[in-house]
Amino acid sequence: MVIVNLLAKLPLWFLYRLSDVLYGLIAYVIRYRRAVITDNLRQSFPDRSDADIARLRRGFYRNFCDLLVEIIKLPGLSADELRRRVHYTNPELVRASLEAGKPVIGLASHHCNWEWLPAAATLYGMPVDSVYKPLHNAFFEQLMVRIRSTFGPLPVPMGKLPRQMAIDRNRPRIIALVADQMPDRPENAYWTDFMNRNTPFYPGLERLARGQQLPVFYIEMVRVRRGYYTATFTQIGTPPYSELATGELIERYRDALTNTLEKHPADWLWSHKRWKHHREKYDRVITKLE
Repeated sequence: MVIVNLLAKLPLWFLYRLSDVLYGLIAYVIRYRRAVITDNLRQSFPDRSDADIARLRRGFYRNFCDLLVEIIKLPGLSADELRRRVHYTNPELVRASLEAGKPVIGLASHHCNWEWLPAAATLYGMPVDSVYKPLHNAFFEQLMVRIRSTFGPLPVPMGKLPRQMAIDRNRPRIIALVADQMPDRPENAYWTDFMNRNTPFYPGLERLARGQQLPVFYIEMVRVRRGYYTATFTQIGTPPYSELATGELIERYRDALTNTLEKHPADWLWSHKRWKHHREKYDRVITKLE
């Protein structure tokens, strides 16, 4: 923890030099999850040439290494600097819903630096409950909770979200979920086509929106230049949902994320084993659920 605290005090320009060194090690010496990254890119962009896939893979490694140092730096950033580095283009869209006195759901993804989004949102006057999947390692769990609390977001473990909703049912804030994660129980997931493959999504985000009658916003994060991002809200769900087909909110999120990846493909977390499960294995259970 002491080393992390010291690193957070270093200027970002220096940390980016460390990121450059780390890039060389991870991309060309360690070759971190190279086979997984390459396969994910080829399956998702079948029309791309081998040279294009290699370029996207290099872009992924660059983004990944910058992400690591930016996460460490977050507690060492001033509020003014973070506001400059993460610019919310249309916060008034969400503020209008919050001013009505109820929470909203914000769906982010593993794109660019998603760890800066909740802290920056609070600085724009939008309180955040940041829902996350706990880490198994106690040291890193404690470290990430501390980092994610910077400037006031409330980190909420995924398993404790229902209890937190009951406690703070009507407290106005963004309930932020990184919604492109692999579900723990694929047999209970919502399966749909995504990036050329049948893919499981957490069904809980849609149940939460329908059960609590909450507006749903997609958050698109785009890198402007190194260390600087824009974040833009798009409303993809407006209650009541009685006329909306089951799964439609997830499909809308899928479509919005696909659009982001087609425009900015290198900045997603391609090392994630997003497609390690196959629907055929769970078809009998899924059919019964449907």
